[in-house]
Amino acid sequence: MTPESVLDITQGAMWTAVLVAAPLLVSALIVGLVIGMFQAATQINEMTLSFIPKLFTLFLTLLLAGPWLLTTLINYTQRLILSIPSVIG
Repeated sequence: MTPESVLDITQGAMWTAVLVAAPLLVSALIVGLVIGMFQAATQINEMTLSFIPKLFTLFLTLLLAGPWLLTTLINYTQRLILSIPSVIG
């Protein structure tokens, strides 16, 4: 196992993690910004006000993007398993 193969595997794992986490993080960020602007405009400083909309948004995002996220993880895992013989030998 060469250092280059280790770096390739690590780079693939990190890129897959970014791809899988991005839809969830972006949706939570957008909802958090909208709720924060609403709280600033109305001067309501309740910390739990943004929790339920973020939770609902994450659930909806998982429902809509779940098949794509699962396909991305399965494809990476298959590529990783199929590359075992070339990495070892």
